[in-house]
Amino acid sequence: MQLPEFRNEPFTDFSRPEEQQAFERALATIEKQYLGKTWSCWIGGEEVRGGDTFETFDPGDLTRRIGRFQKLGEPEALRAVEAAHGAFPAWADTTAEHRAGIFFRAAQSLRERKHLFSAMLCFEVGKSWAEADADTAEAIDFLEYYAGQMLRMAEPQPVTPVPGERNQMIYIPLGVGVIIPPWNFPLAIMAGMASAALLAGNTVVVKPASQSPAIAAMWVELMFESGLPRQVLQFVTGPGSSVGGAMVQHKLTRFISFTGSRDVGLWIFEKSCKTQPGQIWMKRLVAEMGGKDSILVDQHCNLEAAVDAVVASAFGYQGQKCSACSRAIVHTAVYDEFIRRLVPKVEAIKQGHPRDRTNWMGPMVDGAAKRKTLEYIETAKKDCRLLVGGTAGASGGHYVKPTVFADVAPDAKISLEEIFGPVLAIIRVNDFEHGLAVANNTEYGLTGSVFTDVPAHKEAAVKRFHVGNFYINRKCTGALVGGHPFGGFNMSGTDSKAGGPDYLLQFLQAKTISEKIR
Repeated sequence: MQLPEFRNEPFTDFSRPEEQQAFERALATIEKQYLGKTWSCWIGGEEVRGGDTFETFDPGDLTRRIGRFQKLGEPEALRAVEAAHGAFPAWADTTAEHRAGIFFRAAQSLRERKHLFSAMLCFEVGKSWAEADADTAEAIDFLEYYAGQMLRMAEPQPVTPVPGERNQMIYIPLGVGVIIPPWNFPLAIMAGMASAALLAGNTVVVKPASQSPAIAAMWVELMFESGLPRQVLQFVTGPGSSVGGAMVQHKLTRFISFTGSRDVGLWIFEKSCKTQPGQIWMKRLVAEMGGKDSILVDQHCNLEAAVDAVVASAFGYQGQKCSACSRAIVHTAVYDEFIRRLVPKVEAIKQGHPRDRTNWMGPMVDGAAKRKTLEYIETAKKDCRLLVGGTAGASGGHYVKPTVFADVAPDAKISLEEIFGPVLAIIRVNDFEHGLAVANNTEYGLTGSVFTDVPAHKEAAVKRFHVGNFYINRKCTGALVGGHPFGGFNMSGTDSKAGGPDYLLQFLQAKTISEKIR
């Protein structure tokens, strides 16, 4: 197969009237043909309906039902792992070229239906047009990038010649993978995690977040349409505690790919380390568990660019990104001016239902996320200076106003704990060294950014700002597949570097073959 050169999927230019009209049509199609329907699960190539169901609702308009989904339990979860195990030998025996062809076709199909998938994201998880479009574009990127990477992994690997022997090293798949994606990038991250494992020749069980099963079901249908055998991808919905827990601990599970909270990730880490009767391997865990990310603003920098980057990073998708800037660490010499410029820009943010293109900020994903965010805000009000927001937003949905606190202590609760909401803490530091120390004072290490014009400060930050994705003079969100391999340190996870050239190695194992030459 001729491997095309990878290029990131362009974002849609919604300033063009024709694109606006096309997206409006997609929104109408989702409302008319998709919302409210009952979705099935898939196990062993067969459609599965459980004895019970659950419903989800639009977080921006709680009167709008997204759909009804199967509430499966432990028995179905165990059956899904066993079905994936049964389908593994045949799928592992297919060529990398055959598998890549399926995913290249799927990428093209998703490209042709980009607005339809993005429109579902607006309704299901409250993404603005631009945020939803970026999510779908990233999913396309993952499908194509990993397909190309697998073709490279299938090529002969370099080994040192040994006289009298014919030697080679090949990569072979692992077995059954449990894929547990998050709700905040419910298309891109889910598609990326599952496609990497499947392209490597593994079979998988996908268990989407309970907040975002519809977009996952749409992607599963697209993959089946693109030629992926139904037996190799099991799709189950239901409570993470019972369904996810059973799959993580099953003796036939070979690896777990997880993106989500620190606490759930650590629980999976603990449970997956314990071997079960009959288990003959140590399970692999690929985990991305969030962050507490900072933008460090130096005394000498483009202050206006820094303010814009902080606003975009802190409040894009309501701060519900593991890469979101929840802390602006600002040099004392520019602290007051930074606040003077930032406050009016935050106050100007238009919030409302993302069906309206002019609404830049939408709702929190669910009631629990809203309550948690408001609890952090009330705590911060006791010892921090509230500049903007600090309350719930419009009724009828899970809205929280963009909120900014100043004079936040580096060890304050909102400085150290991941809120996952539209809350920004501004921390004053005495100098650049002090700023670096504060930037590194959390248990996380995912993304970070520095704004500075001082070469020595750039060099120092590159070496000592301890995060997996570090940026200079730009925002700390918006990593692109291929260009910004993504993953962090410490409690941010296993530094898996999604969208990077070595990501697929986590779903493969190396086998060396040596033949004596007579």
